[in-house]
Amino acid sequence: MAKKLAHISEDHSREQTVYEHLTGTAELAKQFAAAFGAEEDGYLLGLLHDIGKYSDAFQHRLDGGVRVDHSTAGAKEACAHGVGYLALAIAGHHGGIPNFGSRADTKNDATLSGRLKRNLEPYDDWKTEVTLPPVKPFNMREFNTGFRLSFYIRMLFSCLVDADFIDTETFMDGALAPRGSYDALPALLDRLETYIAPWYPPKAELNRKRCAILDACKASGSTAAPGVYTLTVPTGGGKTTAAMAFALTAAVQNCMSRVIYAAPYTSIIDQNADTFEKIFGTENVIEHHSSAEYLFSESPNPAEYRKMLAAENWDAPVIATTTVQLFESLFASKPARCRKLHNLANSVLILDEVQTLPMPYLKPFTAALAELARKYGVIVVLCTATQPALDGVFADLKIDLPIKEICPNVPENFETFRRTKIAQHTFDSTESLTAELIALPQVLCIVNRIVDAQKIYQALPEDGAYCLTTHLCPAHRKARIKEIRERLKIGLPCRVVSTSLIEAGVDVDFPRVYREEAGLDSVLQAAGRCNREGKRPLDESLVTVFTVQNTTPPPYMRQPAAAMKNISKRMEDITSLAAIRAYFEFYRDLYGKEDLDREKILIAFENEMLPFASVAEKVRVIESCTTPVYIPIDQGEALVERLYRGERSRTLFRKLGQYSVNVYPQQLSALREAGAVQSIDGGALYVLADPRRYDSALGLTLDQTDTALFI
Repeated sequence: MAKKLAHISEDHSREQTVYEHLTGTAELAKQFAAAFGAEEDGYLLGLLHDIGKYSDAFQHRLDGGVRVDHSTAGAKEACAHGVGYLALAIAGHHGGIPNFGSRADTKNDATLSGRLKRNLEPYDDWKTEVTLPPVKPFNMREFNTGFRLSFYIRMLFSCLVDADFIDTETFMDGALAPRGSYDALPALLDRLETYIAPWYPPKAELNRKRCAILDACKASGSTAAPGVYTLTVPTGGGKTTAAMAFALTAAVQNCMSRVIYAAPYTSIIDQNADTFEKIFGTENVIEHHSSAEYLFSESPNPAEYRKMLAAENWDAPVIATTTVQLFESLFASKPARCRKLHNLANSVLILDEVQTLPMPYLKPFTAALAELARKYGVIVVLCTATQPALDGVFADLKIDLPIKEICPNVPENFETFRRTKIAQHTFDSTESLTAELIALPQVLCIVNRIVDAQKIYQALPEDGAYCLTTHLCPAHRKARIKEIRERLKIGLPCRVVSTSLIEAGVDVDFPRVYREEAGLDSVLQAAGRCNREGKRPLDESLVTVFTVQNTTPPPYMRQPAAAMKNISKRMEDITSLAAIRAYFEFYRDLYGKEDLDREKILIAFENEMLPFASVAEKVRVIESCTTPVYIPIDQGEALVERLYRGERSRTLFRKLGQYSVNVYPQQLSALREAGAVQSIDGGALYVLADPRRYDSALGLTLDQTDTALFI
C-alpha cells in the first residue's frame, strides 16, 4: 500500500502519515478523557476520527484537489464497531457536532442520520494499519437522560478536538506543541500562602473578620470533595481571595488539574486576573475574554489549520474567563468553542457573582453545573454576597445533589460588614442628578445605560472624572481603575460614572454611591463600593437608589426593579439574608418558572434525538452576540500589525484581548458602513481603522441601543 498522508508541512519538507496522526491523536484524547474515566472512548475517537483520509480522494486533496468529506467515514465505522454514540463527535470534529436527525433524513441532510447514508470514496486501506480495540457495552444507566448523554458526548468531542489540534500543531511546527509547561498547583498554593502571610496577625476588626473567613475557606478546602458549594461572603469580606484559597486547597487535596474563575463582567476579570498574575506568575494564568472564532472546513489547507489551532483550550492551571464563555461552550457544537471543555473535568470552578446568571437559561445552566459535579469530578463554587437560592432550582429540576456552604457564621459576618445606609430619591432631571454629583468631591454613580454614563461624565469637571464601560478596552479599564484607587486613597477629587461593571468585584471605596433603580442584588453590590473599609460613620455612608422623572428602566431591568420595590415594601431590612432570598424567589416567580428555560433546551434533549446543532443556536446569551474589534493603540498597535502579517496563535489572541472592544451586530454594521473598521480573514477579525472612533476617556464611540446597555 502506498503511504497515506494526513498532513504536509507548509514548506512541503515534511509529511505526517494518517497512521501517525491517528495514533498520536488517540493517545492525547485518551489522556484528556482519563479526567472523567473515559480513556477507552477517548482512544477510540482518536483512532477513528480521520480514517477517511485513507481515501485516494483525500490524498489528491493534499496536492490541491477538491475538498473531501473525510469525517463521515469514521462515524460510519464507529457505528459498525458498536460505539455509535461516538459517531456524532467524529462527524463533527471539523464543522461542528450535527443533530442526530431521523430515519427520514436523506444523504443531503447535514444530520448524522443523513450523513451516514452518503456514498463515500473508498477508504478501506485503514484496516491494514489500524486495529480497533474491543469495546465494553455502553452503560445507558449512567446516562439515563438525553441531557446527560449529550453532555458526555460533548466532553468527548472536546477531548478529540483538542487532541487533534495539538497533534496537528506539533507536526506543523516540527516540535512538540507547548503544553503543560506550567507550575504545579501545590507550588501555586505555596505562593498564595506567601501572598496572604503579611495579613496575619490582623489588626483592625474588619481585617480580623476577613482573616477568619479566609481561614474557614482553607479549612473547608482541605476536606472538600467534588460537589456544589456556596461561598456567601458580604461585600468587602475578601471573597475573591477566600474563594481562591478554598479552590487551591481543595484542588491540591484532590489532585486536581486547575482552577477556573468565571465572572459576569470583564471588569472583574481585569482586576482579578491582574491579582492572580501577581500571586501565581503571568505564565500560569490565562485571561480569556474573547477571541476569533473561525468556521472550519472539512478539509482545511495549511493556512486554515493555523487559524483552527488558535482556538483557546484553557490548558493553564488558573483560568479567568467570562460566565458567557463558560456556559455557551457547555452547550456549543463548534470545535473552537468546545475545544476547552474537557479541561473543566477534575477542576475547581468558581462562579463569581453567581446571582447574575441569565434568567432565560437558568435551568439549563444549573443542570450543567450539577452534571459537572456529578460526573466530571468538578468542585463548583457559587460565590457571591447575594446568593440566588439555587436550591429551589435544583428542586424543580429534581437534582439530588446537596449544596454545602463553605463559610460558617454567615449571618454574623453580614452584620459585621454592615457599613452603609440605603436611601431612595427621585431627581426631576439628569441635570439635577449631575449637579448633586458635582457638589461631592468623591462619588460613584452607577447607571443602567452606557449613553447616560457618557452624558453625565461629559458634564462633570474634568479633574478626577472617569467613565467606566466596556467600550474601554481591558488594558485601559485596568489603568483607569488603578488611577481611581490612587485618587481615592490620597483624597483627590474622584467622580466616577459607570455602568454595572463596577459594582461587583472591583475594590474601590467611595464615601457616597448613587445607584439607578435596579434589582436588590445590584443595589447591594453597589453598596459594597461605599465605605468598604468601614472607616466612616454609618450615617455618613449613604447609598442612594434613584430614579429620574419621565424615564423608565431598560427592558432587561424592569422585572428586577419591580421585584426590588416589592421587597422594599415587605421587608424592613432589605440588606438581610432573608430579604435577599425572598427577592430571588419573588423575582423568579415574577419572571415565570417556565421562562427559566425559555428556549426549552432541557426539553429538547429529552424529546428529540441529541439535537446538538439546534441547541447551540438557541443558547445565545446577549453578550455572546458580540464581535471583538481590535484597537491598534499603545501595545495593541504592534499586536494588530502581527495580525496583518498573518500570525494566528493562541498567544497572540490572548494578548489582543487586552486591546479589544466587543460590539453588537448592528453596531458592527454601522462601523463597517462608515469605513471605521477593517475586516481580516473574510470577516472573522475586525480592526479599528478610524482612530478618531476611540477615545481614551470614553472608549469606542458607538451608537447606543438598548441591546448593549449593561456591559
